[in-house]
Amino acid sequence: MTTNSSVENDALAKLSRHAHWLLRFALASVFLYMGIDKFMGGGIGEFAEIMALPYPMAVLVPLAEIGAGVLIIAGAVLGTLITRLGALAALPVLLGAIFMVHWGQWHFMATPTHPLGGMMFQVTLVMLALYMLIRGNEA
Repeated sequence: MTTNSSVENDALAKLSRHAHWLLRFALASVFLYMGIDKFMGGGIGEFAEIMALPYPMAVLVPLAEIGAGVLIIAGAVLGTLITRLGALAALPVLLGAIFMVHWGQWHFMATPTHPLGGMMFQVTLVMLALYMLIRGNEA
């Protein structure tokens, strides 16, 4: 006789092999959105000006974001190396955002000293990227 908990465990066990998609979509969706968004509106010139970056560097940031997002999703099909490359591409972008914009304030709320908010969200994304870098496609 099966108990309710063993039925629940069996159902969760069947789903567990797909759980990596939750982390992939979480990280990739942020990177794809932010990368594409930098080409919209005021474009790269405005982004370069706000961040005080040289134009070529300002172009590399959204390209790295888009590339990281694509690789993280594609890595599920193409293999661990692709997942790890995507995670690795995400890390310098995140560290740049933390140290150039969000450092000094933990919570994500905008304040007069941190109009783009603190680093809580970016640190969480760093942890997701590190997990994917270390684990690759392993559960």
